[in-house]
Amino acid sequence: MLFLTRLFGVTATDADRDLSSENCVIGQIVEKVLLLQANCAAQQKRPLGRGTHVKGTAARGEFEVFDVTSGRDPALAARLAKGIFAKPGIYPAIVRFGNADSKVNSDFKADVRSLSFSVDLTREGSVIPDANVTRQDFSLQNTTTLPINDAPAFLAIMKLLTASNPAAGLWSLSSTDKLRVIRTLALVQVQAHQKIHPYQKLRYGSNVPFRHGPKENVKYSATPLPDNPARPLQKSNPNALQEELGRHLKEDGKMSGFDFGVQFLDTEKMTYWGKTHDADFWTENASIEWKESEAVFHSVARLTLLPNSQLPPAAAEAAYFDVNGHATPDSAPVGSINRARWSGEVASKKARMSVEPGK
Repeated sequence: MLFLTRLFGVTATDADRDLSSENCVIGQIVEKVLLLQANCAAQQKRPLGRGTHVKGTAARGEFEVFDVTSGRDPALAARLAKGIFAKPGIYPAIVRFGNADSKVNSDFKADVRSLSFSVDLTREGSVIPDANVTRQDFSLQNTTTLPINDAPAFLAIMKLLTASNPAAGLWSLSSTDKLRVIRTLALVQVQAHQKIHPYQKLRYGSNVPFRHGPKENVKYSATPLPDNPARPLQKSNPNALQEELGRHLKEDGKMSGFDFGVQFLDTEKMTYWGKTHDADFWTENASIEWKESEAVFHSVARLTLLPNSQLPPAAAEAAYFDVNGHATPDSAPVGSINRARWSGEVASKKARMSVEPGK
């Protein structure tokens, strides 16, 4: 089965990966990201927005880091206590919920939902793991994997999405890229067609891995508390997700919270089609799931929204999240997708923030 999935772009070893061409691939990705960003804005006759996750809403929150040593096996506690999680503390946060699409659509259009937040590490008395890092950003979606497997798959799907004629764009791809695109689109369809729930009732995952200290890699999850308040969504309202979150922040006595967990990469326990693989297999293939039955999440923190804290539209639009640029050395992103998406995200942010208001 691994042989079959390798045909569609899953890489088993470095021998399958053309790392020497990755910088060239990333350069082409940046061009396509900017083109898609501009095309979507022009088609909808709106100002330039984010390259992806363009529709969203933001609020303030608190990120409470637990005492990860309390009640735990000392060996596990030592593994967990890295970076921002090394010492208990409460940090201010900016939180944004959004829809993944590059266009502004109805909230009831099939899509993936996102939770991104930025943790302020400059609070007086806090322990900052690196004096040059003033914030740590997190980006999660209500999925367990990213459908785009790596940089080559990213470029292939961007070529299709920016083609003037989708059929011709698909036909113009190499046979290998066609298979990458087919696999990506199939995974997208499965992920996008989940039952739609309010933002505060969804579970989110980082999809891609990050360092956890100098030697280990993890994925993150944000699991909603069971009693997070929410009202039924009004299907006649195209902005139902945004407006329900705003209502919650204004009216409910209890604010929603999310337990934040880390999942260690454990090459001895994790399997793909019944076989174990080296660490690079798990970090370089973003579309391969780290099964929770083989590697559990450990709760290390809690993200809680603050009442009456919804940001005005202009402030929400100005907010940005950069998991590469705003990360401590102990939490730096790893893997092909993380290397590829940084340049595209930075270019996209610069493009939209360089546009004068009203233009």
